[in-house]
This record gives sequence, C-alpha cells and structure tokens, in this order.
Amino acid sequence: MSQKMTTASGIPVADNQNSLTAGPRGPVLLQDFHLIEKLQHFNRERIPERVVHAKGSGAYGTFTVTHDISKYTKAKLFSSIGKQTAAFVRFSTVGGEKGSADTERDPRGFAVRFYTEEGNWDLVGNNTPTFFLKDGIKFPDFIHTQKRDPQTNLKSPTAMFDFWSKAPESLHQVTILFSDRGTPDGYRFMDGFGSHTFSLINDGGERVYVKWHLKTQLGIRNLSAADAVRLAGEDPDYAQRDLFGAIASGDFPRWDVKVQVATEQQLADWEARTGWNPFDLTKVWPHGDFPLIPVGVLELNRNPVNYHAEVEQAALSPANVVPGMGFSPDKMLQARLFAYHDAQLYRVGTNHQHLPVNAPRCPFHNQQRDGSMAFANGGAEQNFAAVQAGGSAPYGMGHGEPPLALSGGAGRYDGRGQEDDFTQAGNLFRLFSQQEKLNLFENLAVPMSQVSDEIIQRQLAQFDRADPAYGAGVRAALKSRGRNID
Repeated sequence: MSQKMTTASGIPVADNQNSLTAGPRGPVLLQDFHLIEKLQHFNRERIPERVVHAKGSGAYGTFTVTHDISKYTKAKLFSSIGKQTAAFVRFSTVGGEKGSADTERDPRGFAVRFYTEEGNWDLVGNNTPTFFLKDGIKFPDFIHTQKRDPQTNLKSPTAMFDFWSKAPESLHQVTILFSDRGTPDGYRFMDGFGSHTFSLINDGGERVYVKWHLKTQLGIRNLSAADAVRLAGEDPDYAQRDLFGAIASGDFPRWDVKVQVATEQQLADWEARTGWNPFDLTKVWPHGDFPLIPVGVLELNRNPVNYHAEVEQAALSPANVVPGMGFSPDKMLQARLFAYHDAQLYRVGTNHQHLPVNAPRCPFHNQQRDGSMAFANGGAEQNFAAVQAGGSAPYGMGHGEPPLALSGGAGRYDGRGQEDDFTQAGNLFRLFSQQEKLNLFENLAVPMSQVSDEIIQRQLAQFDRADPAYGAGVRAALKSRGRNID
C-alpha cells in the first residue's frame, strides 16, 4: 500500500490533483496551502550548481587495506591488512554545466570520501596526475576561459588558448587533455589521482610526502574524438548510465590504491638534480624515481537511492584529513583547502556536514551552533570551549605531526622564465604511439584553427619547446584545416 500523502508538516492531503477554487472555473484561492507549498518548494528544488564539476555521478563502496603502510602513517584506517572502510566516490566532468554531455573533452573529477573511525578523509582529485596551474590565484581566471563568453554566451577557443599560450605551466595538462586521455570511456575505465602532494605522519612524528594513485583494474579505455561527439548527441548521460548500470548488475568496478612516498631530503635531492619543484601541481614524480607502493583496493558496490540527497549535495573538501595525514607547500593545494569548504557553505549551507552523505560515521563534537537547517545543534551542551590551563598542542592540527619548516621572505614570486614547464610535457608526448600523436595533433587543430595567428604562434612555440615534432605535427594539422602558420 502506498503511503498517504501529506504536506511537509505532516498534514494529510485530501486531493493532489485539483486546486481549491471558487467554483469549477476558478479563480484559485490563496488559502490552498498545499498548492502554495508545492509551488514554492518546486521553485527552490535546485541548489546552486557547482561552479566546476557540476555534472557528476556517485556511488558507495568499500576500501580494503591489502598492504601495510603503518611505518608511514598512524591513520587508523590503515592499521591492519584486511581492514575495511566505507567510502563514497563522486566522478564528474569539470568545465561543463549540469546539462552538459558526459563525453566532452575535459578532465574528470575523481573525489573519494573515506568514512573513517577518526572522521572523514576526502581525497579530492582528478583522473590526471597534474593540473593546468601551480598557483590558485589564477584559478578563477582560468575557469572563466573554460566557461561561456560574457557577450556571446558561447564557449570560446580564443579565450582558452589565449590563456594557455601565455601560461607555459599549462602545457603538460593541455597535452593530456587533447590526447586520447581527454575523452575517457566512462568513469570505470580511468585512473584517479590525488594529484597534489600530501603528507603522512607516523607514530614517531616523522613526516613523509606522498602522492595518491588509484589504478583501475578494468584497464584504461578512451573514446575517439568522433565517438565522443556522437555519444554527446545520442546519450549525453553515457558515463552516468554506464556506472549506475554496472553497479546495479553486480559488475563492481575496482581500483588499486597506491602511493609514491618520499622524505623531505629525497625531494630536495631530486629537485637539485632535475630542477623541478616537487610541490608543483603541473609536474609528476616519475615512477622510476619514486616507485608506486601498493596500499589497498577501492570497490564501488552500491548505487545511491536519491541522487540529489546523496550526490548533488555531497560536499567534499581536500581540507578533510585525519590524524596521520597532512598537507604540503603545494600552492594550488593551499588555495583549495580554503576554496572547497567555502564553496560548500555557499552552495549547500552552513550545516552541510549534517547531511547523511557528508556526516562522519564516528562520534563528533564541536561548538558550532545555529545557522540554517541546524538539526544537529548540540542540544543543551556548552557552546564554547574552555581555555586549557595546560596549553595546547603546538604544531599543525594537534595530532603529533612535526612542525613544517618554512623559509624565505613574504612576497609574490613569479617563476615564469626560470622554471622548466616543457620537459615533462615533452616526455609525455614521446610516450605516445604514432597514432596517439596524430590524434593529439588533430584534436588540437580543431579548436586552434578558430583563433588568431598571434595566439596560434604563442601556443606553437610551447609545443616546439616540448618537442620539435610536437610543434611540427600541430602545424601540419592546422595546415590541413586551411591555417598555414610558418
């Protein structure tokens, strides 16, 4: 038997098909509260969409420890082999709106929440180990170039390549984006990365730096540019349909979770040898220098029951780390530690952590009170913290981590012209097969053929510095589209 319909206040609804009117032809009476409540709530069904990562899919699962990394971290979720932790994952595109196609050429968000016994750990990353920027102050400007032109309301290749051609640091990620990897075949067949450099702290208070990798057990599969465009028209929700359907049928996707680990001295020695800043988000740590260490397996095995409540209102933040984990001097990470939580406060509300998908699954206590939707508001408990006569933990977040040594004067440092933004992009290019290179050239030529000669010349100069064959290949692809750039 279906449940009896009521208003939001629990009052029975006698008729959900006909408004209360003066006579059979109306007009409608304002006293029809059920009608008014229904229309008011309908007008407010949509919360602000994410400014990035608006189109997404989510699922629940488990993380199982398969290898011991307790010498690096005291985080309890890694305390024993075989230990399981509940998890939630949200996949997404980055630049498109909620109604955009799943197969657009775009990085993919890969955000994992671990509901640990010490609080929520959020590993909020992408399907790429790098990003376009190394400093968060450029992020709003960059995203504006990926959104719509303020006059035409159209996507603008000119804005994109005008920005990229003046920001050589973006070349590594641009090369990934316009390669075959720029159009993944759904979410199950791609890797995930924490991307940033984080840190781990062990019981002895020793810190190592770490990069997180999630390697799909299904193998990487990408769509051709033609198939991505075709699916955008035929099935714009392709990735959502594939993920939901696979889990519903019991075909659970899995990822091997691995880490790269380095001490501060090892990173200093590596930087002295290579010239690369190990905390630069536009760079990778080569596996030959820092091998992958296995940690565990992430499996997704349960679909959400309600998309809005469990996926749209999911609010993850890289600032959410548990004891035994920490951050790094990565400038982009430092910006995201503020920006993500601030976005959730605006988008979902000041008490968004009370929602079931966001709430920790361990006891929690603080003096935060009131605000909109404060339904877990502390009751009659004291709403302030008494000053501790014995003082407090002196470092970091008070979890026993060592102090982070800082040096240098406060200033705005511009490394352009002094940092190598080309070698790693060239190394990636040289890894591609001949067909992958041809695809890269064509994928770049399509949007670049729509921009001015000046912008094309600036961008080609970056390709040349990465590898002369890179620039030559894009020139040939542009020439085939009527743009002969010498």
